[in-house]
Amino acid sequence: MRRKGSAGMGYSPRRWMAEDTEVPFLRCAQRTFASQTSGELKVTQILKEKFPQAATIKVTDISGGCGSMYEIHIESEEFKDKRILQQHQMVNKALKEEIKEMHGLRIFTSVPKH
Repeated sequence: MRRKGSAGMGYSPRRWMAEDTEVPFLRCAQRTFASQTSGELKVTQILKEKFPQAATIKVTDISGGCGSMYEIHIESEEFKDKRILQQHQMVNKALKEEIKEMHGLRIFTSVPKH
């Protein structure tokens, strides 16, 4: 079957897709920011257990709600006297199983300033 030009000429991209074709990224784009996603809650809970001295733990799903990419901010005394690389390794170790399901992870760590 031959395509008939572009929009306005009878060509519809949808016509060339199967009826049951899903477009998963569209589901992700509909996230509301009223509350945390289940993925954010799960990651937050794990980090609270692994870093009980944390003053701040903030987990944000930056994939639009899909759970494929997260940004994590942790402020904890447990990072004191550790280089940034070591701090990030601690977070990676805490989330070892969850990271397997993620596309990406942005980590920001710090020690509380007194």
